[in-house]
Amino acid sequence: MKREMLGKCPVCGNELQVTKLSCNNCHTTIEGSFSACKFCRLSKEQKHFLEVFIKNRGNIKEIEKELGISYPTVRNKLEDVIESLGYKPKYNKPKVNQKEILEKLNKGEITSDEAIKLLKGQE
Repeated sequence: MKREMLGKCPVCGNELQVTKLSCNNCHTTIEGSFSACKFCRLSKEQKHFLEVFIKNRGNIKEIEKELGISYPTVRNKLEDVIESLGYKPKYNKPKVNQKEILEKLNKGEITSDEAIKLLKGQE
């Protein structure tokens, strides 16, 4: 059973350094100091979210459906992945659309707690 390479130290959370690579086919071994790719540093949950995001071509409605989560949760998970990859948001948070939030609450698309957070601007 092969395990996925860790990108962060399970003890302190810092980035791990890869020091040895080997080929299972020809048994070539390469030793040195290599850094893990950005995506290796993501948690399993973040990688799963990213896979669902890509599979659904970024369609938020489809992501909501597949993961069984609300629009604000999808956005929060996406922001979390973006930050974990080392990027900062380019834009300020959009202004709160109270009517849209209340409609989503009425349709059962978001919980009352999520609606309160959104209305307070705490996406």
